[in-house]
Amino acid sequence: MAMSHLNLLRPVLCRFLPSVVRTPLVTSSRVPSLPHSSCPVLLPNYVRHYATKKSKAKAKGQTAKVNINAALVEDIISLEEVKEDMAAVLTTLKEDFSRNLSIRTSPGALDHITVTTKDGKFPLNQLGQISMKSPQLLVVNMTGFPEAMTAVTRALQDSSMGLNPEVEGTIIRVPVPKVTREHRENLVKLAKQFCNKAKDSLRRVRTGAVTQVKKSKESVSEDTIHLVEKQIQQMADNYAADIDKQLATKTKELLG
Repeated sequence: MAMSHLNLLRPVLCRFLPSVVRTPLVTSSRVPSLPHSSCPVLLPNYVRHYATKKSKAKAKGQTAKVNINAALVEDIISLEEVKEDMAAVLTTLKEDFSRNLSIRTSPGALDHITVTTKDGKFPLNQLGQISMKSPQLLVVNMTGFPEAMTAVTRALQDSSMGLNPEVEGTIIRVPVPKVTREHRENLVKLAKQFCNKAKDSLRRVRTGAVTQVKKSKESVSEDTIHLVEKQIQQMADNYAADIDKQLATKTKELLG
């Protein structure tokens, strides 16, 4: 009897229940449990990587390079002229190295020496004829300008080559120091002095260029001024690195 009444109410219940119960929360009162070993649960492995001191220092030392079109800032400064001035510093350094730091004797080893006379300053090879009598002896013939004997002798003594000239009439004999370990080390010290001098000249070029750029502050934006200054500093850093390379190469050559 009860079952027959339930069948009669089925259409009404089917229309009424969906509005009351939207979604069943539990479809079954019992949830089967799986063995622990049969279905392992894999959790995501999150790893946080921390920056090391070395990587932080490397990142701090790296700066973005600037590459400005020289034509766009020619009204402010000529970057090409600045580059030429810096290149001239490096060229002068190379010339100083070849003239003063050679461990091989040749007549041209004295050409760079400048002699100061009452008539002005002259290269030694314009006042006397230089020849090599032996690997350990250079001779300067002063027959053409005997009045400059004293000035030439002083210039030889004051040179950075450690020379002790000997005067015989109008002939100046210049013994060449033997290439000892001490002499090589002295040449390395002289090379460092030349490099320091070159870096000073490089800094003067950079400072002069930056000063010129700052004069355009009223007509150019600060960002543009900053970029141009950064470009000049970058150029100076590159040439300073070249100077260091020249020193390292020459040091290796001198010490053997």
